[in-house]
Amino acid sequence: MTQLTFFKCQSEDKPINVATVPMRSPFRYPGGKTWFVPYVRKWLKSIGPNVRLIEPFAGGGIVSLTAAFENLAERILMVEKDEDIAAVWRTVLGHQHKWLIHKIETIEITRENVEKILNTRTRSLRERAFSTILRNRLSHGGILAQGAGLIKNGENGKGLKSRWYVGTLRRRILDIEIVKDKIKFIQGDGLDIIYKNLDSQKIAFFIDPPYTVAGRRLYKYHKIDHEKLFALVTRIKGHFIMTYDDAPEIEDLALKNRFEVERVLMKTTHHLRKYELVVGRDLEWLRNMY
Repeated sequence: MTQLTFFKCQSEDKPINVATVPMRSPFRYPGGKTWFVPYVRKWLKSIGPNVRLIEPFAGGGIVSLTAAFENLAERILMVEKDEDIAAVWRTVLGHQHKWLIHKIETIEITRENVEKILNTRTRSLRERAFSTILRNRLSHGGILAQGAGLIKNGENGKGLKSRWYVGTLRRRILDIEIVKDKIKFIQGDGLDIIYKNLDSQKIAFFIDPPYTVAGRRLYKYHKIDHEKLFALVTRIKGHFIMTYDDAPEIEDLALKNRFEVERVLMKTTHHLRKYELVVGRDLEWLRNMY
């Protein structure tokens, strides 16, 4: 039987400092991969500049945005199933970003105003995008899944206003406008997109699916057939890496499909240290980082 290959992470006592990573996304995204950006840089540079990047579970999109801003990929395809998150990307990458910025700048942040907008059912695409950013920025942990509540105390006890960073949101949306011609967005199923692009050797997939445990709490579409995903990934002709929670069932799937696995240390938003898994065919680029 093939042995599961684990490589000792040489940065066990030194997780990536996210403060050193440029923040590009308009989202405050739970489970986001800002901490993983230095690893993605190394991976994409090991492939070469003419690669096309696909992020089938885009979420906050930090990997795609980094690739666009730093010219790490020729073209980028972002895919997201969640209708609310998709509304933000379609608005930011479309022709309504100025409207969105205006709404961000002019809203009076009171609990009454915010709750009124969040409870409005009938919305246009751009109104849905604005509502999603409100919920993301002002809910506990940025969680968009049903049941997440608005923060109460905020930073230094200043309530909702303390989390509404108008200048930051404006700057990030305007910056994305500069590179958006490199990016295409599709609202859809990540597995379908992987299947449709299996045979291209010029494509690199960054695959960060809903995790086996935390996904249930964080995301609307948390259910995914991980075994089906692994089976699909074995058929990719190009490049890929997957990131996952450090779960026994994922280790078993890696063993079954003869992939290499590296445990990488990261620090959560609550400053807790934990390991996540990086899965791929060849992780030499990762081992060479240390």
